[in-house]
Parts: sequence; structure tokens; C-alpha cells
Amino acid sequence: MNNITLLGMPGAGKSTIGVLLAKAINYDFLDTDLSIQRQEGMLLREIIAKKGLEEFKKIENQVNRDVCVERTVIAPGGSVIYGEEAMEHLASISKVIYLKLSYEEIRKRLGNLKKRGVVFAEGQTLEDLYKERAPLYEKYSEVIIDADGLDIGEVLEEVLQNL
Repeated sequence: MNNITLLGMPGAGKSTIGVLLAKAINYDFLDTDLSIQRQEGMLLREIIAKKGLEEFKKIENQVNRDVCVERTVIAPGGSVIYGEEAMEHLASISKVIYLKLSYEEIRKRLGNLKKRGVVFAEGQTLEDLYKERAPLYEKYSEVIIDADGLDIGEVLEEVLQNL
């Protein structure tokens, strides 16, 4: 097992920390949301709008389940935890680290959720989504980094200490 997967809510810093971590340990970096967009030929929000939430989750599960890399920091979308096959696969090929932030911090960091391609059901609030996902991130993670109040450098340092 020589990969690292970063889990967390949108805005938790998975891509930002992932790129910095990959540079620090001389690994490649993979943002699986970009893999989904490449496979489907459209942006995440377009996939959700055209194909619906459930179909998007199936695509996301398939793309993450099929990841085949070595010496790579993997940053999947925040909704990857809905795909059991994807999570079992990522756990089998990588150390899974949850970048945990409080709901208040996530709310501050996020702008327009629809434009970001955030996966949530009609009528669901960001708080509902946070409460639904947080236990799943914890369930699937080997390491939990409490990133509240830390800057990017401090989060990176915490991750490096837990490899």
C-alpha cells in the first residue's frame, strides 16, 4: 500500500493539501473528480443536472473503484463515501486520511454549492449533508486530522506526521 487518499467535505482542502503533500513526498496527485469529468466529457454539475444524483453516484463509485495507481495522493470528491465498492478499493490501495473540519468552518469556506458540483438531494441543507457525511468519513478513515483552526501548512504537517 503506497498511496494516500484524502477524504473530507467540499472545502476541506483535499486538493490543496493533496498537491502539497504529493510534492513533499515525491508522489503523483490524482483528483478523481477530474477523472469523472474526463470520462463523462462534462463538468460535475452538468453530469448531476443531466443524469441525476443517483447516476452521478454510480459513475463516481465506478471511477474511484477503478483507480489503479502507485505512489499517488488521491483526492476523491466528498461524495465518494456513498460508494461502498469505491471506499473498499481505496482502503485496499491506500492509507485513508479524513481532513475533518467543523460544520461552521465548512460553511465559511464554501461558496455556491451547485456551481461546485456538490452532491446533495433536493431540499437538503449543507448542515444536513454534513451530519450525513461526517460519520461515513470517520467510518472509512484510518487517520482523522482535526483541521479546525489550522492553516494549510499546519494541516500538511499533521498529515505528514500520520503517514
